[in-house]
Amino acid sequence: MKNMGKLMKQAQQMQEKMTKLQEEMADKTIEATAGGGMVKAVANGRQQVVSIQIEKEVVDPEDVEMLQDLVLAAVNDALGRAQEMVSEEMNKLTGGMNLPGMM
Repeated sequence: MKNMGKLMKQAQQMQEKMTKLQEEMADKTIEATAGGGMVKAVANGRQQVVSIQIEKEVVDPEDVEMLQDLVLAAVNDALGRAQEMVSEEMNKLTGGMNLPGMM
């Protein structure tokens, strides 16, 4: 029973560290660009897009599809990078253990 209590305490400490990490990751951002920097998307550690910047030179009313593709590429890249950032930090915390439902 003593070992069970110790294990529960360790699990609680790990959960607290993970909660703190999630809060820290929410404040970190990652940037991605498309079209040679003409479209920039910024995402945070919660994998939310927090800003999009579009240079006016890339806005062509005759080619809206190209702009849509650039925005989509930048956003997907930013979200993918944000997910990688969180995964790397989580792996540092857990020592590479896969803990389902933690992130």
